[in-house]
Amino acid sequence: MSAPAISPPDRHEGHKTLALPLDDSRGTWAIWLTICTEAFLFVALFSGYFFLAIGKDRWNLEEPPKLHYVIPMLVILLFSSVVIHWGEKQVKKEHYGKGRAALVLTFILGIVFLALSAFDYKEGWQTVTPQTNTYGSIFYTIVSFHAAHVIMGLIILGYVFFIPRYAPTERTPYKPYHVGSMYWHFIDVVWVFVVFILYVTPNVVR
Repeated sequence: MSAPAISPPDRHEGHKTLALPLDDSRGTWAIWLTICTEAFLFVALFSGYFFLAIGKDRWNLEEPPKLHYVIPMLVILLFSSVVIHWGEKQVKKEHYGKGRAALVLTFILGIVFLALSAFDYKEGWQTVTPQTNTYGSIFYTIVSFHAAHVIMGLIILGYVFFIPRYAPTERTPYKPYHVGSMYWHFIDVVWVFVVFILYVTPNVVR
């Protein structure tokens, strides 16, 4: 007598979707690692800038870069950091509408920064280009890398804006607003160094 056929267990029976733990430090650690990686990139670029100038007077042979665009650009980025920090505080208070408004204003300030950067490029290009010499090459490499990071920061802020909820959930077990604001603050800090090293110092020591 043959044994009765045993039907395979229902794959969906007792199946439960596993929810990720609400560990908001996961995103914070990830963005810190990203920031550290990007920071070392700029350290290498600044080191290259100083290394190429060792024992040479070629930096003084070029007209120092103008400051009338970069100083307003610095003010804009610093103000944008204040805005997004205020927005993050509003999100912590669950005032999500104000947090989104701060994101929009920060995004607009970032666009204004890029527009002024384009004007600065256009003016500087009339005297020095990346093909002129090593100074022009390293100068435009650094400022272009920073502009690329600003664009990436705007993409991150745009993504955060369209997230339905800012509070940690099973699907987003981290704080997206906090993560995005940290990256934006990093961009602002880098610009402080860019302005001081590439713009202010050549005008002072000349």
